[in-house]
Amino acid sequence: MTKRSDTAPRVPPSLTDLENEITQTIWSRGPSSVEAVHGALAPARKLKESSVRTMLRRLEKKGYLSHECEGRAYAYRAKEPPRSPAARSVRQIIDRFCRGSVQELVAGMVDAKILTNDELGRLAQLARKRRRESE
Repeated sequence: MTKRSDTAPRVPPSLTDLENEITQTIWSRGPSSVEAVHGALAPARKLKESSVRTMLRRLEKKGYLSHECEGRAYAYRAKEPPRSPAARSVRQIIDRFCRGSVQELVAGMVDAKILTNDELGRLAQLARKRRRESE
């Protein structure tokens, strides 16, 4: 039987499109009630408030959200800033498709013309800054 290492970071399950929309709403608005999230999604999605409540509970179970009681309502908040799950997802892509090489990922993005010259310049500037800070 394979035993999971307790030192390996837990990677939360990926998000569905709706879960991502809900999480984006909370990142942009801050702690939010079920009613507030439902109101934010209502113009684009026909969802019942109970469905939004279920989705918020699922996101909490997956480790993306937590809640606090505010009177009789829950206020849901993101457990991490938006960059953290994005960085984990990119790490999974690097490990799965680029044999663990960040350089291979970036080179592939350059070859596929995904990165503009401006973006490449900003990345180079960020790398130089990081290098200076670590010296």
